[in-house]
Amino acid sequence: MPRPVATGSKTTHNDGEAMPETLTLAALDARYGRRTVPASRRRWILWGVASAFVILFAVWLAWGGLLGAPADLEATDVGHTVIDDSHVDVRFEVTTNPGTPVSCALQALNQSFGIVGWRIIELGASDQRTRSITESVRTSERAVTGLIYRCWLT
Repeated sequence: MPRPVATGSKTTHNDGEAMPETLTLAALDARYGRRTVPASRRRWILWGVASAFVILFAVWLAWGGLLGAPADLEATDVGHTVIDDSHVDVRFEVTTNPGTPVSCALQALNQSFGIVGWRIIELGASDQRTRSITESVRTSERAVTGLIYRCWLT
């Protein structure tokens, strides 16, 4: 069946034939229960959706820690010294709340960025907030760098 097309006050088929007056768009809307949404209701829906988005975004920020306290642990590479073909010294700083024990994984890399040495160290609780540490890492071949892989609270 051809689809009705509204043209002014008359409804026609796509092929130009006039349709009976009983099948106007208003009659079809009434027949199938279609209604237009008033503009004031659309505004309320828009405000509701926008408010829900703002509330969810604020909850996400609070949950994600962006509005909370800063991190309790920070580790920074300071430098390294290649001692010989089987040792490299790694210098780094650890900043955390006094009295908090920390563990760190250190790694030594070769010229191809392959891991040639690995060591996990445990740093006991200290009275200082920031500590400078130098640790030696044994290597299986000559390293070109030594650095922190990761630190965590223990």
